[in-house]
Amino acid sequence: MLHGEMKSLQGQFLVAMPMIDDKRFTESVLFVVEHNRDGAMAIAINEKIPRIRFADIYEDLTSSISPDPAGTDKIQGRTPRGMASRPVLKGGPVQTNRGFLLHELGEEAEGISFHVTNNIFLSASMDTLRAIAKMPDPGRAMFALGYCGWQPGQLEDELANNTWLTVPFSDELLFDADFGKRYDFALKLLGINRANLSAFGSRA
Repeated sequence: MLHGEMKSLQGQFLVAMPMIDDKRFTESVLFVVEHNRDGAMAIAINEKIPRIRFADIYEDLTSSISPDPAGTDKIQGRTPRGMASRPVLKGGPVQTNRGFLLHELGEEAEGISFHVTNNIFLSASMDTLRAIAKMPDPGRAMFALGYCGWQPGQLEDELANNTWLTVPFSDELLFDADFGKRYDFALKLLGINRANLSAFGSRA
């Protein structure tokens, strides 16, 4: 339990209410990857970085950490279902030069991965990034730059002020829904739409 009777929201979604003060989060859908007494962390999942694909930044990320003169870090086999052509998301305003990978591979992926839910993992490990970059089909996997963070009690205060709505976990929302339609998709999971969103929030 957190902040009185509040339960951890890890593995759930946050949907920005229209009156949110920080306009960087207007119509944002966030996936909460960690929430405990030390604060919270989430990855925004509904905004792509324009004209940028995973392959465009992968080699820059790996070479900035360890030079690769042998070329072992290059993406192998740019298959249609591989990571190379997948979009890069704006994960949040914190550490925007750092990459985060949400995936379902679990122990199949090399490196260290944080267990978010029963089958969803988060990794910032370069070993994991390298391994998944070279897979012909890594399955459901999503890459973002940056994250959203809250100090202890901060998210709870924002929820009390109706800044966010909470949405239960949905793998379809996380991995399958069209990025540009995820805000409306998340509202639909709650049985509401933009027209009655403000009224719903005032009752939450």
